[in-house]
Amino acid sequence: MTEPLWTIPLWADLLGVGLGGVQGAMHAAEFRDRPQRIDWLGVALIGIMIGMGGGFIRDVLVGEPPATLRSPWYLISAGGAALIGMWLSAVLTRVRRLIVALDAVVIGMFGAFGTVKALSFGIPVLPAVFIGACAAVGGGVVRDMMLGVPVAILHVGSFYAAAAAIGCTSLAVAQLLGLDIVACVILGIVVTAVTRILAVELGINLPEQKAIRRRRVLIDTGEIPIIEARDVRTMADLGDLDATGAIILPDPDRPHADERAEDDDSDDGDPAPSRR
Repeated sequence: MTEPLWTIPLWADLLGVGLGGVQGAMHAAEFRDRPQRIDWLGVALIGIMIGMGGGFIRDVLVGEPPATLRSPWYLISAGGAALIGMWLSAVLTRVRRLIVALDAVVIGMFGAFGTVKALSFGIPVLPAVFIGACAAVGGGVVRDMMLGVPVAILHVGSFYAAAAAIGCTSLAVAQLLGLDIVACVILGIVVTAVTRILAVELGINLPEQKAIRRRRVLIDTGEIPIIEARDVRTMADLGDLDATGAIILPDPDRPHADERAEDDDSDDGDPAPSRR
C-alpha cells in the first residue's frame, strides 16, 4: 500500500465527525411531528451515518481500510454528538443561521479532508476533487436513503455537491501552486462554507435539466403555439404569446398583399365610369 504524503490529524477528523453527528440530530428533529417518529437509537444512527459516512466513502475510494472503523473514538464522537444535538435541538433550531453555518462547515471539512487525502496518496487532481466531493455529500446521501426520502443533492434547490466541488477544486489548485498543505485545507473549508452559505442566503441554485429540441418537436408539443391570423387584430391580442415565438397562420379569407397590389393596379388601368 502506498504511504500517504500527509495524514489528517485524529482530532481534526473527530471534529468533523462530531459536527456531522450534531447535524444528523438537527435533521432527525424535523421528524418529531411526523407519524414516523425517531427514537434515541435512530438519532444516534443518523448522526453516525452523517458523521462517518463521508470518511468511510473517502477511504474506500482511496483504497485503504476505513479509518472510522479502526478506532472506537469515531463511533463515540458521532453517536455522542448526535445525542447532545438531540437534547439541545430545541435551542439550536431557533438559530437558523447557525444551522446553515454548521452544515456548510461540515461539508467543507469532509470535502477538504477527502481531497487532501486523495492527493497525498498520489491520486491525480480531477479524481481527487471527485473523491472530496463524494466525501462531502456521502453522509447526506446515506442519511436520505436510510430515511426513505428523496436524495437532496439530486434535486433543484440543493447546492451541496456544487459548493463542495468548488471548495475541493480551490484546494487542489492551491496545492498545485505550492501552497502549504494545511493552508490548502483551510482554504478548501472556507471556500466551500462561504459558497454554501451564500447559496442559501441568496437563493442560488443550479439550473433545472433542459433538453435541446428541434423546432418541429416544440410545435408538436404545443410549446410553440400556432394561432390563426383572424384571431389577431392588434399586438395586444397576442399577450404573452409574442415572447414564445408563436406562429401566426394567414387568414384564408383575407387577400394576400400581392393580390391586393394587383387589384390596385387593375383598378388604376380601368377607365373612369362615365357620368350621365
